[in-house]
Amino acid sequence: MPSNSTSSAFHTLADFQAHCRAHFSELSAQYQQSVRYLMDHPQEVPISSMRTIAGRAKVQPATLVRLAQHLGFDGWQSLRALFVDDFRGAHQPYASRAETVVRKRGSSRLLDDMVQAQHQNLETLRVEALEGLANAAEMLGDAQNVHVAGFRACFPVAFSFHYLYRLFRKSVHLVRGDAGALEMELRAFDRQDAVLAISFAPYSQEVLRVVEAARAAGCRVVALTDSSVSPLALQADCTVLFSVDSPSFFPSITAGVAAVEALVEQLLAREGKGAVKALEAAEGQLHSMGAYVPARRR
Repeated sequence: MPSNSTSSAFHTLADFQAHCRAHFSELSAQYQQSVRYLMDHPQEVPISSMRTIAGRAKVQPATLVRLAQHLGFDGWQSLRALFVDDFRGAHQPYASRAETVVRKRGSSRLLDDMVQAQHQNLETLRVEALEGLANAAEMLGDAQNVHVAGFRACFPVAFSFHYLYRLFRKSVHLVRGDAGALEMELRAFDRQDAVLAISFAPYSQEVLRVVEAARAAGCRVVALTDSSVSPLALQADCTVLFSVDSPSFFPSITAGVAAVEALVEQLLAREGKGAVKALEAAEGQLHSMGAYVPARRR
């Protein structure tokens, strides 16, 4: 396969894929193995590191760099940009996705497809998020105050984190923006604090304002998002990725909820006995205040 002088020969991912299909037999065995994985798993490239992609393709990271240069790119990041651009442009309006669901009404596959998609999202989280979660736990655990923000579909994920973490730590605050008071809440950010910002494509304007305010205040920023090149991730000190793939009309937040549950678990383990005592006290208070229905005596 002849090398191109610049990456401009490929304007889209489709151009790249067509070129690879046409010249696949001309590639070396290692390049073929790399291209096969890139062609078969295009959705993984925008959200995974080069080392991760290489490991899954069973080649060395340097092989991906040499492949990109062989194809005329400056390096791996230039090749990856094609996948990122395609990923960003692949978002379908919810109404279009809903039409697909309606066409499948009555199908026994609806539940199976949903469960399989969620299983894959969780498996991707298990494989990809270990290092990111550890780094996030360190940043959040060391902060004086922790602020968490997630709007619209991401609000349940943010609320879950806030509710669970606050059971053993009081200095956790949920950014809500109720009644147009978002700016008032952003004034509380301090350079000793950390912010957990949650969003997936299409990204909410509010969460970007939170991230920008956090950077201006000198806070550490942890992004829980769907792409390493999302507007949140590009400004974050630490990124935890989760997949939102779903056969339904709306992106799935299942893996996002799992991510914050795992993050809170790590924060509890990190705090140790002090967190256990705080949790015990909170649980006792909730029961004494009548938060739960008393258990029946046998």
